Amino acid sequence: MARGLPEANEGVYENSAYRPEGSNFRRARGRESGILTMMAKAMQMKGRPVWAEISLKAILHNLRVIRRHIGPHPAILAVVKSNAYGLGSVPISKALQKAGVGWFGVTCTNEGLELREAGIRKRILILTGFWPGEEKRILENHLTPVVTRVDDLRHLDRAAKSLRSGKVSRSHSRARAPFHLKINTGMNRLGISPDEIEAFAAALAACRHIELEGTFTHFASAEDFSARQTDDQEAIFRACLDRLRALGISPGIVHAANSGAICARPSTWADMVRPGAILYGYFQSFDPPDKGQEVRSRLPIQPSLALRARIISLRDLPAGQSVGYSARFTTARPSRVAVINAGYADGILRQRTNRGCALVRGRRVPLVGAISMDLTALDVTDVPQATLGDVVTIYGRDGNDDIVVSDVAREIGTVTSDLLCALGHRVPRYYL
Repeated sequence: MARGLPEANEGVYENSAYRPEGSNFRRARGRESGILTMMAKAMQMKGRPVWAEISLKAILHNLRVIRRHIGPHPAILAVVKSNAYGLGSVPISKALQKAGVGWFGVTCTNEGLELREAGIRKRILILTGFWPGEEKRILENHLTPVVTRVDDLRHLDRAAKSLRSGKVSRSHSRARAPFHLKINTGMNRLGISPDEIEAFAAALAACRHIELEGTFTHFASAEDFSARQTDDQEAIFRACLDRLRALGISPGIVHAANSGAICARPSTWADMVRPGAILYGYFQSFDPPDKGQEVRSRLPIQPSLALRARIISLRDLPAGQSVGYSARFTTARPSRVAVINAGYADGILRQRTNRGCALVRGRRVPLVGAISMDLTALDVTDVPQATLGDVVTIYGRDGNDDIVVSDVAREIGTVTSDLLCALGHRVPRYYL
């Protein structure tokens, strides 16, 4: 789809589901970058005109903002799970590794292996644990497993013993295999319970081939300052750490702070922080709203995603005509309706049916009718200059206006990561 880029801008990278050969991303040729008018000229794609622009420059800027905010001590674990929130884990992780990030967080073994195969050599933590039978593959590829159940220890120890004895590979170090422990402090999804600390300690004492390198928890509502849940979770976590130490076990690298806690809860920063959405330039909703304004003033992060398409159809309709499936929109006046070649399979959620806007020639135009799998309609009546081939900005900036993913998420009652992860596999990503 994106093979025809003879004029692509210097500094633009392309990653398309339609280019399986070679590297997952390649450098495109050209002269300038970062300006919508130039991007529109550069991306002379053969085929379906919808694409995403991911700003590595913005992501690296956000990394520097986070580092200044937390100071020099805590390590930073970049959360690149779920294909870096849909934006592309390989090119983003390569840029972050080059910038000095020493830890990456993924959901599962396969995500970690994808990074290893792409040349990521820094530490990779499998945040949601592992399934019995994966241990050898994890350790062989120097991924760091997470223990979420006491019973995980014996599986890990058996695999580490096998590696050390040379049954799997004689090239591995004789050192104990490191792992991290997750403690459930109130999220009630994964992690050992506080009342299992003693059982964990006893089980660990019987393991000769693994060692506890880090201990962490996950906050359920770090952005909510109107309730005490995060304060209670933090207190429970600290009590668990004290119990580990009392049993003679060092918790190692202590980490708890997700994006919300990084922004506004410095007492949680500990030895390492785990930025996710804020690394990509997006805040979650804070409660009360004044807290959100305070956070935004302190952390000038930049959104990293622009999602764009081109107008493929223009139709003049009289009043009283319906548009799209189930006649969800009816024109109240003579209207000009544009269609773009992008729908919910590309990242425009169906919840946006008759809700919200896109940008055409720098002006906001409403989305009209049901969002379908492959197409979306817009009312461009008030932009009489609109023509076939015009760029439509679904997320991102055009002229003096912009549409930010996190704002759209609030409008339709979801979270930013939901919209980012909805970005379709068939949408080519360009890295600026």
